[in-house]
Amino acid sequence: MKSFKFKIHDNNYKVNLLSHEGNNIELEVNGTKYEVKLKEDIKTTKTPTLVRSASKRPVEPLKVNPSSKKTKILAPIPGTILAVDVKVGDKVKVGDRLLQLEAMKMENNITSEKEGTVTAVHVTVNQNVLQNDPMIELE
Repeated sequence: MKSFKFKIHDNNYKVNLLSHEGNNIELEVNGTKYEVKLKEDIKTTKTPTLVRSASKRPVEPLKVNPSSKKTKILAPIPGTILAVDVKVGDKVKVGDRLLQLEAMKMENNITSEKEGTVTAVHVTVNQNVLQNDPMIELE
């Protein structure tokens, strides 16, 4: 049996917890017995629940239009440029590595999806890029 003492608005209460089974509690307040039935079990967890809002827009894969003259290579995810393998004027073929991007502790090779000539390089080694930042332009 557990005993508690409360003082509420200058009134003293002595509460004895007689029994507790499921949602039913039997207690005694200042000598008067009461049976209390709880509405529902109160469940507490020690691990907080993290709530995150849905992303505003899903990541879109790089779309290459083979008939267009210019192609912009955009950063697929935020990261750091580890290596730039091309310079302005270089000819590239499909599958050639253009640069290496480190994101989430992984090295990602960014390759060309069409043949062409490099017309602009917008990034340098150790530069941080955000998603959809332009990195290289092909023509």
